[in-house]
Amino acid sequence: MNTEKRKALIVGATGLVGNELLHILLQSNTYGNVKALVRKPISIKHPKLTQRLVDFDTLEKYEEEFAVHDVFCCLGTTIKKAGSQEAFKKVDFEYPLKVAKLAKKKGAKQFLIISAMGANSQSRIFYNRVKGIIEEALKQVQLPSLHIFRPSLLLGKRNEFRLGERFAEMVSPIFLPLLIGNLRKYKPIQAKDVAQAMYQIAKQNCKGEFVYESSQILNNSKEI
Repeated sequence: MNTEKRKALIVGATGLVGNELLHILLQSNTYGNVKALVRKPISIKHPKLTQRLVDFDTLEKYEEEFAVHDVFCCLGTTIKKAGSQEAFKKVDFEYPLKVAKLAKKKGAKQFLIISAMGANSQSRIFYNRVKGIIEEALKQVQLPSLHIFRPSLLLGKRNEFRLGERFAEMVSPIFLPLLIGNLRKYKPIQAKDVAQAMYQIAKQNCKGEFVYESSQILNNSKEI
């Protein structure tokens, strides 16, 4: 019986979901080594954690770091934070595509990425269009296992204030009971639930291409 523990690489470990996922991976018995590609050092210290300071514009220089079992891509920003549509597209399209191609090149078995509800390459909304374009591009890479997560509005403790999330937290008790059936995917979701779902699904080690809407993400987060 093969009891070798898996190796994971996480990109975007300082983000809302990425930070939650990093803690889950470090506490897991499934993974014996966790690498985090970061632009600045993070304060977390753990015997399983290896930090690599990288320049995402020259990610190819660090291709050896991608020789792992599972790659988790939690990169993401907003147009406001990025400063322009071009800068946003670099973080949400160019970087994830580079990560996926390097994962494929170095033989990673699974690639798991956070997209967004409403991702559609034909959308008139720039944000949704970019998310849809990256999803299509990732499918062209032909990874052994591709898992795309489309959460609705993410809730959790951020370093910066986001009006939309604060508003959602305020009105949730009023409107959440109305979001049933096909409307469940519109419910705001906790970042920790998205992270837990990514971990649970990675453990299943299924080959192929999979897309999870927000309600499916929540269901998978509860599996043991």
